Amino acid sequence: MSKTVSYAEMTAFLEAVAKPGFITVTEEGRTHQGRKVLLVRLNRGSAKAHFRVLYYAQQHGNEVAGKDAQLTLIRDIAEHPERLPLDVDLYLMPMLNPDGAEAHRRMNGAGADLNRDHLLLAQPETQALHRVARRIRPHVAVDSHEFGRDSEDFRAKGWAPWPIITMDAANHPLIPEYLTAAALEAVAAAAPLEQKAGHAYARYSVGGAPPDEETRPSTVEVDDGRNGLGTLGALSFIIEAGVHHEAKDPNADLGERVDGYRILYRHLLGNQAWRDRIRRLAEQARREPLPPFIATNVFWANLGGKVSTVKVQETATGHVLQVPTANAMNDIVVKGSVPTPRAYAIEAAAAARFIPVLEAQGLHWETLSAPRRAKLERVKFLRLEEPYDDLYQRYKDRQIVERQAQADLDLPAGTLIVPLDQDLARRAIQVLEPCLLYGLYGYPGFRESAMPGAFLPVSRLF
Repeated sequence: MSKTVSYAEMTAFLEAVAKPGFITVTEEGRTHQGRKVLLVRLNRGSAKAHFRVLYYAQQHGNEVAGKDAQLTLIRDIAEHPERLPLDVDLYLMPMLNPDGAEAHRRMNGAGADLNRDHLLLAQPETQALHRVARRIRPHVAVDSHEFGRDSEDFRAKGWAPWPIITMDAANHPLIPEYLTAAALEAVAAAAPLEQKAGHAYARYSVGGAPPDEETRPSTVEVDDGRNGLGTLGALSFIIEAGVHHEAKDPNADLGERVDGYRILYRHLLGNQAWRDRIRRLAEQARREPLPPFIATNVFWANLGGKVSTVKVQETATGHVLQVPTANAMNDIVVKGSVPTPRAYAIEAAAAARFIPVLEAQGLHWETLSAPRRAKLERVKFLRLEEPYDDLYQRYKDRQIVERQAQADLDLPAGTLIVPLDQDLARRAIQVLEPCLLYGLYGYPGFRESAMPGAFLPVSRLF
């Protein structure tokens, strides 16, 4: 396989392969340029098909292997229906960003990075994904990407990153630990399968070349598909295949990347015992009470300075080297937490700005028709730290705030009340909590409402 499938080829294939009662294709949205965002459902019509799986790919238009792997998976099941277990209800969104795919660029038709649009849901493509996810409530969800294997710091050492296929789990602190642990078990269990097929596989990590540069697993922040869907109670993953962008033909190894993906997609369908276990855990997570505290400042660290090894590939020889490093940050540290409120109160003057986000996220709220007295904790905005933090490897736009003492205050008519006794309470916290180190106020449309020394428009209601 040396050529990726285009939007036109994909739509023609899906139209041809659709079969009533087995393979259905539906339009879930339109892009800025009018292309369809498609959802494919494979279901053998069994009354036992209660294990719901959602695979989605090509949020970034120039990252193609996940899309191609999903299409070959659809083809194989169409030709051999017995390859889809009777209890599996399988959903796929192979090309979430058709405009970017056609232009072979990361961004969508409006110039937005879709995998940084899971808080605002301002783009039609991410809105479609979240509508689908809320409708089907998958037990397993997988976001599919590709990473570059020819970064400058590796090339300066004569190396390239070793793995060609990687996977990691959702890790946000609001996701129950047993769900994260089960996902990491699946990440580890995939290693012998990829090894047997001859593919270099590792847990997905980001960072620079060892031993001097920091490496760590995926971000613990919420503004991506992996953590966003994870708080819906799904065992949520990210898969990334490695691409040599600077190669004469970056798609010379496309077949290997696609095959590595296919192995992971099949692996995550599991056997009957695994599916039964994951279904129970996911449904337990959806009933789990909110924790008494919300982690607001979380980062990766290396507790105790453990020494581990990172595999790299020597470019000149192809040899695999094992580089010892103490800069592999594999431990999550919570630096700050706040008590969990009962609800959030949004000022009437800011309602018009917040309502589109609440609607896109599927959150419930009440608009006060008359004043109401309530115990509130207001939050003062101090500053927005815009530069990237090289020392702590932290993203830009960190929100520095100061909580005020709780007080009985009058909420005027028009105030929005977003309760946390709703089904999507964890999502509401991710979107609205004003004390998060990373949140809405680093984004256009909300940045303007965060003035140093002034109260934020969202208060914590007790």
